[in-house]
This record gives sequence, C-alpha cells and structure tokens, in this order.
Amino acid sequence: MDLNTQVGEVAGVDAVQLAPTLSDYDCRNNRLAELALRQDGFGAAVRAAIERHGASRIGVFLGTSTAGILQTELAYRRRDPATGALPHDFRYATHHNSYSVASFVRRRFALAGPATVISTACSSGAKVFAAAARLMAAGMIDAAIVGGVDSLCLTTLYGFNSLELLSAQPCRPFDAHRNGISIGEAAGFILLEAGSAAEGDVVLLGAGESSDAHHMSSPHPDGLGARLAMEAALASAGLRPDDVDYINLHGTATQTNDAAEDKALFGVFGTGVPVSSTKGATGHTLGAAGAIEAVICALALTHGLLPGGGVNMQTPDPALKEPLPDRQRRAAAAPCAEQFLRLWRHQLLAAVRPCA
Repeated sequence: MDLNTQVGEVAGVDAVQLAPTLSDYDCRNNRLAELALRQDGFGAAVRAAIERHGASRIGVFLGTSTAGILQTELAYRRRDPATGALPHDFRYATHHNSYSVASFVRRRFALAGPATVISTACSSGAKVFAAAARLMAAGMIDAAIVGGVDSLCLTTLYGFNSLELLSAQPCRPFDAHRNGISIGEAAGFILLEAGSAAEGDVVLLGAGESSDAHHMSSPHPDGLGARLAMEAALASAGLRPDDVDYINLHGTATQTNDAAEDKALFGVFGTGVPVSSTKGATGHTLGAAGAIEAVICALALTHGLLPGGGVNMQTPDPALKEPLPDRQRRAAAAPCAEQFLRLWRHQLLAAVRPCA
C-alpha cells in the first residue's frame, strides 16, 4: 500500500557506521543519533564536560516515540517460515527498546551517570529538559546530554494515516487551508550544565508540565493543558507574559491542534508576542521535535533572528488570533531577551535566553 503523503528523510543515515564496540546497537534510530552526535563539535564538548565533572556526574535524558521499531519491522519480514522465530541478529534490548538510544549514547561516551528515555509521543524531546533540570537541582548531576531521536518507520506512518492526519502536501502550520501533518525524522542533542553561565550562553530559565487527560490523541478544544503548562513555565522562570519576545509553536498543521493552540496562547499572552511554527521546514519529528525546536530557538537567540510565519504557509488562517511574522527577520530585542520553546499538547514549555 502506498501512502499519499510527504516525508522528511535524513540523507546518509544508512551509510553511517557505528564503532565495532557498539555494533549491537546498529539500527536506523541509533545511526541517526550517531550522525547527530558527530555534528558541530558536540562530541568534543561532551568530552570536555567529562574532564570538568567526571563521567559519573553526567546524565543522559533522551526522548523518542518509536525508537528502533523499524528494525523490528524488518526482522518480522525475515522470520523463520517454520517456527516464526525472529532472526538471530535481531536484538530487542538494543534495537527496539525505547531505552536503547540512551544506552547507546551513554556507552558511546563511557558515561556513568543516570540515564533515562522519556516516551510521551511528541513531548518526549522537550520533557527531557525538565527531567535533567530536576536532577541538577537535587545535586545528583552537574551536566546532562538531553535531546531526542526519532526515525522513520512504517508503524508511525500507517498509524497517523489511520487517524486521517497525514497531508498529501508538505504541511502548512496555521494556514487557512492546512490539512494535516508531514512526518519527518531527526536527532538533536544539547549539553546542559549547572552553574554560572558564560557570556553568550543560552540558559534554560524554567519549564512547565501538565496533563489535562482530555483525550488520547486529540487536544482539549480550548488548549487547557497547554495553558496550565505555560503558566507553570512562566512561574518557574520568574517571568511575566510581556517578558517573552517570541514563541515557537507546536504547529502541527492539523485543524484542531492549531486552533486549540491559538486559543491557549491567546489566553496567556494575548496577541502581543510573535509566534511561528518551524514544522513546515522539518516536518513533525515526533519524539525529536522538542530537541530540534530547542536548537532552533537557541540559534534564533544567538543570531538575533525571528523565524518567519512558516515555511509553506500561503494564506494565514483569519480565524486564528496569534501574530505570525510574514518572513524571517532580525529581532529588535535586548541582548537578554526571553524566547520560549513551546510544545503545546505535550504540556511543556521552556524559556531560554542568551546571557550578555
């Protein structure tokens, strides 16, 4: 069966080779994680943190929704025709199991601190920030690798197709004619450290989480849980709504999500804060979305950019109240302006700022 939809596939993942000592972890999800860990000097930054704090004082907190389930899908195609047994080279613990990606990262850097994976659908890669911050506040760790990894698999694609949520075109968040999501894959990692920030660092100021238990897959029509999370995050960060200069939307491009998100935002911030969704460029990367959009916000802060209203947007929905910048532009903000990464339905919001 062919699906009439657009997907965002990361190039070169199949060619990634893991170190021989990590061969048990070889699956698309962990190869995608490896590819991300090789970017922007991240490995060197982790090794420097180990020198400062020690391997036992660095935790790993990662989000994923389906982990290496693609490896399971492939293994089922190779079952023994007589017994139905899975092939001998399939390893549930290091392929399919949600914890596999955290175990992989922990072993790759020879870390000895606490490690966990959060699998709460699309909030996974955002909730890890709050989880790591809590352990830092408790004095259990001094630093943490946080992030999210989710790779393409048929389970995800057919699952969203069964919910009638896939768009045949690249998704158009907050567009008047939006008609569904585009699934992507991604991996993103951030190194958090406790202590005083240096000039130019991006700082995690606060986070808020909630759960309105409205429905398993549909948002509360008025965005109740999102509003509770935003209010908790503001309180955690010691901020007022008018301290915020930009909000990165969850913005999945479904009719119900974007409408409910708009109501929640209006209830907390009014219409005074520019907002935009970046999923038109990345697709919905599910368990990696929080990490990817945290990086986007950090880059926006560092370079003084205000992301535009949305890639692929053609006609802003007149029924929605929130202000969408019509294009990317330089932000006329103070050096320590606040920006919020907000992943609404997942009930987490994190505020960050660059220190001057």
